[in-house]
Amino acid sequence: MKESFSASYAEAGVDITAGYASVELMKKHVARTMIPGVVTDIGGFGGLFAPDLTGISDPVLVSGTDGVGTKLKIALLMDRHDTIGIDCVAMCVNDIICCGAKPLFFLDYIACGRNVPEKIASIVAGVAEGCVQSGCALIGGETAEHPGMMPEDEYDLAGFAVGIVDRARILDKNTVAPGDALIALPSSGLHSNGFSLVRKVFDVENADLNAYVDELGATLGETLLTPTRLYVKPVLALLDRVRVKSISHITGGGFYENIPRSLPDGTGVRIPKAALKIPPIFGLLQKTGNIPERDMFNTFNMGVGMSVIVASEDADTAVSVLRENGVDAYVMGEVTGSEGVDLC
Repeated sequence: MKESFSASYAEAGVDITAGYASVELMKKHVARTMIPGVVTDIGGFGGLFAPDLTGISDPVLVSGTDGVGTKLKIALLMDRHDTIGIDCVAMCVNDIICCGAKPLFFLDYIACGRNVPEKIASIVAGVAEGCVQSGCALIGGETAEHPGMMPEDEYDLAGFAVGIVDRARILDKNTVAPGDALIALPSSGLHSNGFSLVRKVFDVENADLNAYVDELGATLGETLLTPTRLYVKPVLALLDRVRVKSISHITGGGFYENIPRSLPDGTGVRIPKAALKIPPIFGLLQKTGNIPERDMFNTFNMGVGMSVIVASEDADTAVSVLRENGVDAYVMGEVTGSEGVDLC
């Protein structure tokens, strides 16, 4: 690569040598994600992965793609880029496990106004950490400079993941019935949704993000930038021990949009609000922005990053398994015979 340099391209705003430098800096982070099945190192034209099909009679691939959205603005304002990649991975792999699938590999895409190798490597470090936490490999990606399309110091981040599940073990929401238990898997905070509203309410461009907030027990910036929680390993452990009927990843749209996606027609859920463990950031957000309660539950995860539905007789075991695997899960409600989400 040493002989690869275009002065004309550099004058147009694209420094291809910075791209090579970024790859070199990120290699140590990518190496952390290597798992059995990875066939090639990064730097080629495609990422190769050979899945272990032992014990899988009818393999089905499951894919998921997402970005981080305007939460990126918080990272830019704080000039901290080593956690935002965790969010990107989480938004993809947390979707995949809702089918009962195990994530295998991940690829990222970074578009930037100007390639600063150290910043790109920091972003990828977060992506790698997300992959390590979810047990999948980072087998490729792309960094593209877009001079004139976006400011030099800005970037966007997206990615996609591929997982695998035996057809017989794909979760079927049609097995859900009234009386089943709805289990909450707590979130780490806002995760990666609703940040256009968050930014408006807190006026983040003009706020002191480094100011300590007693109500939060941390600075506002730290709280907003807290990475999305990864549920892959705890949920996979649960799937091995308990018959899980359905799973919902609580993202944009909150309770009212996401939980019904895990239910068959003719059913709904009843959730006593007193049962919920809602982190302080949501109360502060609602109070500061004078946001109606329904809008809060229709925009944010309200402290529940994922919900799992099991038969009522399996609820205690499910909660116990999840707690054994580091998730302070609890029963937050039940399935009913009336459609919709009843927050009572």
